[in-house]
Amino acid sequence: MGKRERATSFGAQTGAYESGRPDYPAAAVQWLLADLPPAPIVVDLGAGTGKLTRAIAAALPAARLSAVDPDAEMLEALRAADPDVPTAVGTAEDLPLADASTDAVVLGQAWHWVDPAAASAELGRVVKPGGRLGLIWNIRDGGVEWVARLTAIMHASDAEQLIADGGPTVAAPFGPLECTTWSWVRPMTRARLHAMAASRSYLITCPAQERREIVAAMDELFDELGLHGEATVDLPYTTFAYRTTRG
Repeated sequence: MGKRERATSFGAQTGAYESGRPDYPAAAVQWLLADLPPAPIVVDLGAGTGKLTRAIAAALPAARLSAVDPDAEMLEALRAADPDVPTAVGTAEDLPLADASTDAVVLGQAWHWVDPAAASAELGRVVKPGGRLGLIWNIRDGGVEWVARLTAIMHASDAEQLIADGGPTVAAPFGPLECTTWSWVRPMTRARLHAMAASRSYLITCPAQERREIVAAMDELFDELGLHGEATVDLPYTTFAYRTTRG
């Protein structure tokens, strides 16, 4: 299955996505959106079920916030949890927004799906001069042996590969990217680890037999870790945040 199809596959697993995916550290979101004007207009692009949307609302209570995603099923889940947030279907390369209409656009776990040059041009159209583009990813720490084994079982994602290759790129009219990282852990049960895996595009789109084999291999690993019932293991993450200004 192609990259575009995988990018819009997540609606098949909205429950697993909401349960299995981590939230974003408040400090990282605050850094992304620092020094915006009062009551800024902010768009969460690739908003999914609204994890970053809710973090933005907490960081900037006065923000005029909206959410855009290419997957209507993901937006349906977002509206169920956050009915007051306006939503629209769209992509980074084709946004249903007016010229110079936003102070900031942020993308969580999403820039690796886009064409950087085309997306930069389209976002440059909708972001006001001097406005902000923010990109953020939560990436598991593969330096921990069991985490590296888990990633190998599940298959590395496009996001993980992008970060491993040096991080994202943007194009005009945006300037150089600043980057800051945060390291933290998330306690995970076996069920939540399975939900995290089930929310990944590779597992959503792979053949059923391969999916069963991946789940079985994960269970073997979790048995080795003694992870049963409500027992938890700390899953280490690094959050990578990038921001740039529109010229």
